[in-house]
Amino acid sequence: MAIFDWQATRRKFLAGGSLSTALGGLPLPRVLAAQKAEKPPARKAPGIYERLGVRTRINAKGTYTYLTGSLMPPEVSHAMEEASQHYVFLVDLQEAVGKKMAEMLGVEAAMVTSGAAGAIMLGTAACVAGKDPEKIQRLPDITGMKSEVIIQKTHRNAFDHAIRNVGVRLVVVETPEELENAVSEKTAMMYFLNAAQNQGRVGLEKFIEVGKRHGVPTFNDAAADVPPKEHLSDYNKMGFDLVAFSGGKGLRGPQCAGLMLGRKDLIEAALLNNNPHEDTIGRPCKVGKEEIVGMFATLERYLKIDHTAEWKDWEARLATIEKTVSTVPGVHMGRFTPEVANHVPHVYFQWDEKAFGLTQAECAKQLEDGEPSIICLAGDYPHGLSVTPYMMRPGEERIVARRLKEIFTAAEKKVSA
Repeated sequence: MAIFDWQATRRKFLAGGSLSTALGGLPLPRVLAAQKAEKPPARKAPGIYERLGVRTRINAKGTYTYLTGSLMPPEVSHAMEEASQHYVFLVDLQEAVGKKMAEMLGVEAAMVTSGAAGAIMLGTAACVAGKDPEKIQRLPDITGMKSEVIIQKTHRNAFDHAIRNVGVRLVVVETPEELENAVSEKTAMMYFLNAAQNQGRVGLEKFIEVGKRHGVPTFNDAAADVPPKEHLSDYNKMGFDLVAFSGGKGLRGPQCAGLMLGRKDLIEAALLNNNPHEDTIGRPCKVGKEEIVGMFATLERYLKIDHTAEWKDWEARLATIEKTVSTVPGVHMGRFTPEVANHVPHVYFQWDEKAFGLTQAECAKQLEDGEPSIICLAGDYPHGLSVTPYMMRPGEERIVARRLKEIFTAAEKKVSA
């Protein structure tokens, strides 16, 4: 059997002959095989963020909107893709999904909103204008309507702008006595920031009790307060009339969606103040069929998850980070879990910043500026620089561990020198 002399063939080809000439009378399969061997390997198409020139990050910090919240699991993205292929009446879909979600959670009523901030605004609008078409069209002109919302001083936050969008005035209180005295015929709603539940002098139970006694709806902004999953119904069962959650944080649904749960009459009023109804304050707060279905799939998935196993996985991934960094002398570590919001295990790092010549801010910047870019907790947080595997993809904890060790080791060498 003749042996194919590839080097001779290559010389003929380079001398000016075509590939077909160089291959001479070889059988067609051999010709095709040789042609295939000449082709360079296919180049992987650039991803969407690479095409846009936007840098991706490893999220070692938690569920923050500026960092795009969370990553949707396949069950959610597939449901959204399916929803995008059909036409439905948006009102019908909102009502059907709201009914299903309320049944799943054991609450009176539910709706999908444009994030927790959208829920805050729509909840306020529901408490001010109710279901009255004329009042709904006039917002934020609240002439002749209830015009005040009570809030504790320690619960003031950037998101109470969503309350003020409706045109109401915030009445700020600090003590239980001030709360009692602030309630009047002008009071439309009482707002409670769940992340600050341990701050201020009026707790959850007292806040609810005052609202019930005076017939004033109470609103709990619990945007980042899952896990645990029980919180999805706990606050309604405690007595809050409306409760808001972000869809794109711990639930891992569409980032531009959220949930509002509570009293049926108030949810119905919020829907009337909302998209797709025109000439309403909520018309810009659009959630499409994809987000509505996505939140339904999100909730279905979240209620089925083995959260105990998930927690153990987070702790195991923290152990990987701790084991790697523990080899660097002078770096001390410890764990903590925030009481409210991002209630998941974290590990913090402390060192003699002066001796190391490395501040927490500088360490955080090195993590962010490196490749891949890593975003962590740093600055004014109680435990200093810290990380959590909560929003990391599998395996990213090893990258975070390696990068931390490299940064600390480089700084420690300066101390030893």
